[in-house]
Amino acid sequence: MKWLNFNRLSSKNIKPRSKELIYYLRTSDASFFLIFSILVGLGAGFGAILFRWLILQFTNLFFVKGEDFLGFIGHYYIILIPVIGGMIVGPLIHFFAREAKGHGVPEVISSMVINSGRIRPRVAIVKALASSICIGSGGSVGREGPIIQIGSAIGSAIGQLFTLTEEKTKTLVACGAAAGIAATFNAPLGGIFFAMEVILREYGLRNFSSVVLSSVTATVISRHFLGDHPAFQTPAFELYSLLDIPYYFVFGLLTALTAWLFIKVLYKSEDIFNSLKIPEYIKPATGGLIIGLIGLYFPQIFGVGYEVIESSVNGELALGVIIALVFLKILATSVTLGSGGSGGIFAPSLFIGALLGEGFGKLAYLIFPGTIIPPGAFALVGMAAVFAGTAHAPISAILLLFEMTGNYEILPPLMISCVISAILVRWISKNSIYTMKLVRKGIDIEKYKEIDLMENITVSEAMIIDVIAVQQSDSIKKVGLMIKSTNHRGFPVLGENGKLAGIVTREDINKALRKGNTEAEIETVMTTDIIVCYTNESLKTALHKMAKRNIGRIPVVDRSDMAHLIGIVTRKSLITAYNLALERRGIKIR
Repeated sequence: MKWLNFNRLSSKNIKPRSKELIYYLRTSDASFFLIFSILVGLGAGFGAILFRWLILQFTNLFFVKGEDFLGFIGHYYIILIPVIGGMIVGPLIHFFAREAKGHGVPEVISSMVINSGRIRPRVAIVKALASSICIGSGGSVGREGPIIQIGSAIGSAIGQLFTLTEEKTKTLVACGAAAGIAATFNAPLGGIFFAMEVILREYGLRNFSSVVLSSVTATVISRHFLGDHPAFQTPAFELYSLLDIPYYFVFGLLTALTAWLFIKVLYKSEDIFNSLKIPEYIKPATGGLIIGLIGLYFPQIFGVGYEVIESSVNGELALGVIIALVFLKILATSVTLGSGGSGGIFAPSLFIGALLGEGFGKLAYLIFPGTIIPPGAFALVGMAAVFAGTAHAPISAILLLFEMTGNYEILPPLMISCVISAILVRWISKNSIYTMKLVRKGIDIEKYKEIDLMENITVSEAMIIDVIAVQQSDSIKKVGLMIKSTNHRGFPVLGENGKLAGIVTREDINKALRKGNTEAEIETVMTTDIIVCYTNESLKTALHKMAKRNIGRIPVVDRSDMAHLIGIVTRKSLITAYNLALERRGIKIR
């Protein structure tokens, strides 16, 4: 939307080429999708690779070097390793970035709901260090939640660097989450739908294109450095008979109950540690002591546990060990996170689901000896079904498991168990393991979905850049003729230095003409007490300012230079921007 070319802003106010390029990138949807989304994908892809390297280095430091240093106390050194890790993680999080505490995804969702997608850039660094130390020292958590938060922080940082609109910054946050998942599991589709289903909590074309670009970019980076192969090496699966299907319905019920138990134990652990009257930065070390004691007898609970998952899928574990590890993993993960450790719940969900599935398969064979379904098949399905229940995200779970294993035959039973698990857990508790944390803090997630559209559109999306401005020295007669020829109701007034000096309206001009002051300069009748807007303010704020003064146009200025005129917003331009936003959301205007 442009105004006629009368007395445009003077050449003194024209931005340098570099600033023009940045402004174009900020305001052009095409370049935003192509450039910023790819940048986020690159950042998250390399961030995921660096994070995995850090985990390997700290695991070697704590368990290999640690054994050399603490070997004089025998195998009991295992107990001290998580304690030492907690002593480092606690102060690191407490003093540098408290958002890095916990499993990461709730903090990303929180930034979307209450902070317009803004995440402090330091969170990416602190989260990477804290989580890699926590996992490397035996913390019973996953690496996926941290990578999601790291990727989202990168997306948010790019949005803030280029002062993008709130909507675009939020989209970049989702891009970072998708890219993180894609790079971790070599699963671009899973990353895309995780971002849409869990982070954005909606499916829409305005976000889909950019999320796809980020996810694919991160996948390319991951495959180049880590290889193009599924995250887990699993045996071939075959659906032998339709009579196998009822087993997966029953198994779906079991995974739902397990997912619900996981959620309850996790937040009960958090409540217990919150009630302890000790400094926050000491609590991770306290939790580490419990983890060390469990790990002394069941070291399988240490870290992400991917080796145990593969053993379970191949049916290699004894039934007694399986039952013990299901409950101990729930306890260990809950203690690690509840005490203030840093890491994700995705890998623990896979761990719990895989062992639950193997155990279910072996029990089914004992009860019904004619059962020919291998326990590993239930283990595969259980990995996704437990996550589907805990996260209320069946689509993401199905696609991630499919991409992680590359097994097409698993899809029918996988969909049955995942959907049943998600529906039942949602029926028991309307909040997932992610949103529960926010609700407990008093953050209303549903309010985010119903938020006023006018608060999501910024002035930069509605303002007119090609502004007709008049000079302070122009005569009242000249400006009157301009108003008559353009049918505009007023103009910004610039001083000799090209800076905003005031604003003049049709009423000001008509009043002066009636008095016969045709040759007087416009500065004699202009208003110098100007109401202004800034590019990052919402349309709701701009309309409120208009209503307060009963005016139809407001100059848009630079926050750092209140006299630097950037553009202007009018009632008509606000309505146009609002209608375009409705159309982008698929809402038809009648």
